[in-house]
Amino acid sequence: MAVVITVPICLLLAVAGLAVQGRAEALGDARATRSEVGLSLRIQALVHQLQRERGLSNGLLGGEREFRPALAATRKRVDTALRGMHSDGAVEAVVQRHLQRLDGIRAAVDRGSPETNTKKTDTAETDPADRAATLAFYTDAVDALNSVDPVAETATGSDRQLRDALAAMRELAAAKESVALERGFLNGVFAARGFHGREYLTFTEIRATRVAALARFRQYATAPQRAALNKAFATAEAQRATAYESRAEGAADSSTLRADAGAWWDAMTVLVDDLYAVQQSIGDDASHRAERLSHNAEIGLAVCLLAGAFIAALLAGLAAFASRSLTRPLGALAEAAHDVARHRLPATVARIQRAPQDHGELLPTADAPDETDARLLGGAAEIAEVATSLHQVEHTALQLAAQQAGLRRNTTESLANLGRRNQNLVRRQLSLITRLERQELDPDALAELFELDHLATRMRRNAESLLVLAGQNPPRPTAAPADGLEVVQSAVAEVEHYRRVLIAPVEPVRVRGHAVADVAHLLAELIENGLTFSPPNEPVEVHGWYDTEDDTYCFAVVDHGIGMSEADKERANARLGDAGEEALLTTPTRFLGHLVVGRLAHRLGEGVQVHLFDTTGGGLSALLALPRRLLAPAEGSSTTSPPARPAVSSLLNGFRAGVARAEARSTQGASS
Repeated sequence: MAVVITVPICLLLAVAGLAVQGRAEALGDARATRSEVGLSLRIQALVHQLQRERGLSNGLLGGEREFRPALAATRKRVDTALRGMHSDGAVEAVVQRHLQRLDGIRAAVDRGSPETNTKKTDTAETDPADRAATLAFYTDAVDALNSVDPVAETATGSDRQLRDALAAMRELAAAKESVALERGFLNGVFAARGFHGREYLTFTEIRATRVAALARFRQYATAPQRAALNKAFATAEAQRATAYESRAEGAADSSTLRADAGAWWDAMTVLVDDLYAVQQSIGDDASHRAERLSHNAEIGLAVCLLAGAFIAALLAGLAAFASRSLTRPLGALAEAAHDVARHRLPATVARIQRAPQDHGELLPTADAPDETDARLLGGAAEIAEVATSLHQVEHTALQLAAQQAGLRRNTTESLANLGRRNQNLVRRQLSLITRLERQELDPDALAELFELDHLATRMRRNAESLLVLAGQNPPRPTAAPADGLEVVQSAVAEVEHYRRVLIAPVEPVRVRGHAVADVAHLLAELIENGLTFSPPNEPVEVHGWYDTEDDTYCFAVVDHGIGMSEADKERANARLGDAGEEALLTTPTRFLGHLVVGRLAHRLGEGVQVHLFDTTGGGLSALLALPRRLLAPAEGSSTTSPPARPAVSSLLNGFRAGVARAEARSTQGASS
C-alpha cells in the first residue's frame, strides 16, 4: 500500500516542481532581459556621444576650427552620460579603466588644434601620429563599452523573436560603430587634404567591417527593421556621404583630396543619427517583447503555484490517510524493539556472562508473535514479518553472547591451566637449581647457576602473572613477616635488568606474611615497566618510607624515561585502580602489566593504592601505598616513624596531587 501511494506522490511532486521551476526561470529571464535591454540602450547612448566626440576631435586635429563649438557641446553630453553609468558595476569599471585619461586627451586635442599652436601652418596640417593616437583612444573606449553591453549575454530562454531582436541590435551597434569610426577617420583625412601612411588601409578595413556587420544584421532583423535600415541609407545626406566615400576611394595613391570636411561631417552625422534611431527602435521592440514575456511568465507561475498548492493539499490528505494505517502497528513494533534493546537483551546477556559453566540452559527461545501481537499490529503481514525478524535477531544475539561467554571462559581456563603447569615446573626447576648451587664449588659454574636461578625466578613471575590475569592464582605461601628491604630485593630479583635498579634508602618496615608475595610481585611489575621505558644507561630508583599523615607505608618506583601523555596516564591509572572488571581478552597486550598490578592491588584488600604521576625532570613515577593493616609490628624498634626526606616529600606531594586530580575527575563524571 505504501509503495502504491508513494510512487504517484513522487511523480506528482516532481512534475509540479519542474513546472514551477520552469516558470520561475522564464520569469527571471524575462525580467533580466527587460532590465538589461534598458541598460544596453543607456550604454549605446554613451557610445553615440563618444563617437560624435571622436569625429569632432579628429577633425579639429586635422585643422577644422569650426568644429570647436560643436565639440564643446558634445563633451558636455558625454559627461552627462558618464554620470549615469555609476549604477552598474561592470560598466563603471570599464569607464574607469578606459576613460580615466579622457580629460588629458581633451587637453591634448585642444593644444594640438591650429588656433592654440602658433607653430602650425595655414593649411592646418597636424601630425598624423597625434590624430591616430586620439582616434585609437576613443575607439578602444567604444569597443570596451560594446563588449560589456549586456545584450551580448542576455539570457533569452527559448523565445526566438526576442533572441533575434537582441542579435540584430548587437550587429547594428557594430555597424553603427564602423560608420561613426569612418566619419571620424575621414573627417581628419579630409581636414588634412589626403591620406598619410597606412591611413588608406585603415579606411578600407573600416568599410569592410561595416559591410560585414550590416550583412549579419539583415540575417536577424525583421522586414520592418530591414526597411528602416534601408530608409536610413536612402536619404539625401546618406547619398552625399556615399559620394564623399567614393572620392576618398579614388585617393588611394595619397593624392590631394579636395573635400569639404564640414559637409562630410554633417552628412555622416545624419546617417549615424538615423542608425541610432533604428537601434533605439529595435531596443524598444525588444523591451516590449520582454515585458510581454514577463507578464506571461507571471501568469504561468501563478497557475503553477495554485496547481502545486492543490497537489500539496491532496498529497497531505493521502499521507494522513496512509499514516493512520501505519502509525499504530509501527508504534507497537518500535515499543517492542526498544524493550528488547534496552531491557531484555542486555539483562539476558549479563546473566549469561555471569553464569557458571553450564550456560546453555540460560538461553531463551524467541517465539513468534501470538494472536495478541497480530491484533496489535493491525493484521499487516509485512509488519508482522518484521516483528518475527526482530525476535530472530534477539535469539541470534543471545546465542552469540552465550558462545562468546563460553569462549572467554574456555580461554581463561586454558590460560589458568597453562599457568599452573608452568608454575609447578618452575618451582621444581628452582628447587633443582638450589640443590645444585649448594653442591657447586666452582665459582664460574656457580655464577652461571645464579643466572639460571634468576631466569627461573622471572619465569615464575610470568606464570604467576598469567594466573593473576586468569583470576585463579593463590598467593605464594609466606610463613612470617618480611622486612621492607627484603621485599624490594625480592622484587628486583624477578626483573631482567636488575643491575640497573638503584635501591634508595628504604625505611624499616615489616610486611605481614600473607601479603609479602603479592607486594613483591606488584613491585616487580612496576620496576619492569620503568626499566622498559627508560634509557639503557639510566637507573630506576626504588624508595620506601612511612607517610605519617595517611598512616601508610609507601614504595615508589622512579624512572627518568619517556614518560606518558596525560590521556595515557589517565587510562593507566584507571587500570591500576580497576577491581578486575576489565576483561583479559579485551585489554591491549601492552597494558597487561597494568591489569596485573590492578588485580594484585585489589587482592591485597581495601586501602591499597597504586598511582602513576610525572617525575620531576622527566619520566614517570609509580607509588604503592600499603595501609597499616598489612604492616607487622617492628621487632624491638620504636613505633615512631622517622620524618620524610626531601626527595620522598617531593614524591609524596606528586602522588597526593595526582590522586586529588583523579578523585576530582571521578566526582565530576558522577555528577554529570
